[in-house]
Amino acid sequence: MELKSATNMKSILPLILALCLLAGCSKDDAEPKGYTYYYPSDEAVLTAENIPGSTEAFDPKGIAVSNGKLYAANGNALEIFDALTFNHIKTIKEFVKGANAIPLTNLTSVCADNGRIYVGSTDSRLFVFDQATNAGISTVGNGNWWETFVHVFGVTVKDGLVFVKEKEKSIKVFDASQITETSGWNLKPIAKLNTLNGYTETYSMDVYGGYLVVAGRDAKSYLYYNITGIRANAAKSLDAPIEPEKTQFLDAKPAAVSFSTDWAVAAENAGSASYLKLYPKEDFIRKNYKAALSVSDILGKNAFGAISGTAQLNDLIFLSDNANKQIRIIRLHKSAIAEQN
Repeated sequence: MELKSATNMKSILPLILALCLLAGCSKDDAEPKGYTYYYPSDEAVLTAENIPGSTEAFDPKGIAVSNGKLYAANGNALEIFDALTFNHIKTIKEFVKGANAIPLTNLTSVCADNGRIYVGSTDSRLFVFDQATNAGISTVGNGNWWETFVHVFGVTVKDGLVFVKEKEKSIKVFDASQITETSGWNLKPIAKLNTLNGYTETYSMDVYGGYLVVAGRDAKSYLYYNITGIRANAAKSLDAPIEPEKTQFLDAKPAAVSFSTDWAVAAENAGSASYLKLYPKEDFIRKNYKAALSVSDILGKNAFGAISGTAQLNDLIFLSDNANKQIRIIRLHKSAIAEQN
């Protein structure tokens, strides 16, 4: 009997050890847990002094980064900078096509897509340039607010669709193929969207994950429009514009949003403060607003002004700080923190 008992004890030793591991005897539990922490630092500031020959105040609103270049809608000019060296490349003050030239005035917004640059103006025009040559391709709208656009306060282009925010609650949607070298100015939208609130504010928007997302400052929410739904209900929307999905915020007013490789790069106003927020974009598109970074200044200094546009290239974040008449360039840092049990 004693021999049998000894044999049984030997056979259950592995089981005892396994139970110890499950009960917390594992050395893995003694290893530190890792957390990732993000923080910003000031990298550079672009002002009128960075534009050779500039005689006007710097008035940046919409910005975009594409093919290593930073585009800025600057009052009566489109400015182009190198997005890595920050050197000024070119100032475009006119839309030129053949013998015709139209001055660029009161610019609000800019985006780049599929070899084109789209520039919006409150003078009721959308200008379309060739991105490689800066030559004019076409204009939509003729400058009369009662024609194609009641001013233009925002533009973004993705997946073959052109979204143009105009006065009050309207976004007009065009097919990018409508705009050609020979197309006229009076194009008809294929769909219309309703932003619920709004008047004459510059609007920021971008496309990701099958949605157009608008920073709905007046609606106190990000506005989500399903791209498939827009296409399916385009004809009906011309009479009854499509309303968005949204989650209402209590205090925050989204002012800008753009999507980078990893992030929804957002700006939000809360009271008198302007915040830069980075949301993991997969969470953001599911309306999970847990920010990995939320700051209103850089390490307690240099508070942000009214941010009207955001963009990112690698670890550089560009903020159009219209209140302070500058483009802030922020470097994003990543740090791993180990928590020892």
